Amino acid sequence: MAAKAIMIQGTMSNAGKSLLTGGLLRVMKQDGYRVAPFKSQNMALNSFITEEGLEMGRAQVMQAEAAGIKPSVRMNPILLKPTNDTGSQVIVNGEVRGNMPAREYFRYKKELIPDIMEAYRSLEEEYDILVLEGAGSPAEINLKTDDIVNMGMAKLAKAPVLLAGDIDRGGVFAQLVGTVELLTPEERAMVKGTVINKFRGDRTILEPGIQMLEERLRIPTVGVIPYLQVDIDDEDSLTERFGRKETGGFLDIVALRIPRISNFTDFRPLEAADGVNFRYVTSAGQLGNPDLILIPGTKNTMEDLLWLRQNGLEAAVRKAAASGTLVMGICGGYQMLGETLSDPYGVEAGGKIRGMGLLPMDTVFEKEKTRTQTEGRFLEISGAFSGLSGAALKGYEIHMGISVLKEGAEPLTGLSPSGTVDGAFAGNVCGTYVHGVFDEEETLRALLEILCGRKGLSTEAVRTFDMAAYKERQYDLLADAIRRNMDMEAVYRILEEGI
Repeated sequence: MAAKAIMIQGTMSNAGKSLLTGGLLRVMKQDGYRVAPFKSQNMALNSFITEEGLEMGRAQVMQAEAAGIKPSVRMNPILLKPTNDTGSQVIVNGEVRGNMPAREYFRYKKELIPDIMEAYRSLEEEYDILVLEGAGSPAEINLKTDDIVNMGMAKLAKAPVLLAGDIDRGGVFAQLVGTVELLTPEERAMVKGTVINKFRGDRTILEPGIQMLEERLRIPTVGVIPYLQVDIDDEDSLTERFGRKETGGFLDIVALRIPRISNFTDFRPLEAADGVNFRYVTSAGQLGNPDLILIPGTKNTMEDLLWLRQNGLEAAVRKAAASGTLVMGICGGYQMLGETLSDPYGVEAGGKIRGMGLLPMDTVFEKEKTRTQTEGRFLEISGAFSGLSGAALKGYEIHMGISVLKEGAEPLTGLSPSGTVDGAFAGNVCGTYVHGVFDEEETLRALLEILCGRKGLSTEAVRTFDMAAYKERQYDLLADAIRRNMDMEAVYRILEEGI
């Protein structure tokens, strides 16, 4: 029997669709259903590599975790990774199809419907319920032609729609009414409920507005979800994590917020660790005197390195490294630490530029992307990062470049199936291609103990945690909030009735 489906759409980007989808999946899992997420097209730089070596968006990985299942690329058959303001790398069922300008992709996307439906039908055969997520708003008039992610996908899946609005930004009633009014009569009939999301305050004050909304739209409001304080993976540049200005931690860790930052979820365990003041910085003046500088992954290593060079952050990082501050790069950030970056095939900007010169190595961008999960341990390390020696390491690699070490640099790890070096260290600088490097509690503790030791602090001050168990608690908290604030009887009724 084919799975039943329901879809979460939003009045705008960042209305909370991903979180609501994850919450519904967790509730339904708790209620005994086999459930899975599905988003036909996702635009994100925050991606993940499955066991099969295929690439998908992190939001659907989070939702799969909430559903208690392994992530599958079928849950996100189309992934767009922006390469600049007008174009993206197009990934179909986990494999790169190529780079396309926005206009070209707009014409091409309807050809992807068979790929989308093959993935959807495959999931439909395995699960009881599929919870679909839209993208942006279904009322973007310029994007409605051949839509494959909002109402177009809802029609293909015959999925009733719950429309979520963001009250925290203000104007939620105008958002919801305006969105519904801009839909065609056929699309309007598919909207079976509205959800007011990110509410702060006394709900009784909201009731007259809800009554008017229901009278105007003749669609029930099935939930008023509070502004949730749960620690769950965010989407790309819209995340509120980038605005963190915490103080009071005994360790100060900064990450450079480069323009095309990707996989910033690598840092989530550090953000959540007790005693850590974790900050994102965009200028040399914000850097201060941190205990550790992190350079994250990026979709365009060369252009983001030039950005760091132009705004003075590169010079500030080099100065800090020279004074003994620990510096660590991940993926694109690791590549930046080397001496040269070459792009003979025009994978990024083309040509050759100098790196930061903090690790003796050269990187060449190849035509083929490395996509693999990795597991093992750090090698024997000398110097400032010696405390990582032998620590457990598990994650995934996703990059276009190959880095070759030179005299003065030593391998940090040796996990790649091809035998190539996927990390290096030299003194107080190190880097790795492995995403999720801090998810293993053993590695997280080792790093924090290194930082405490350098400040003369007792290692008893370090309190780490099991990241997997921590995530499970957050998903349960999310489900509790959904149960308290959403009419699940109405949601199940809508699911049963369909469209």
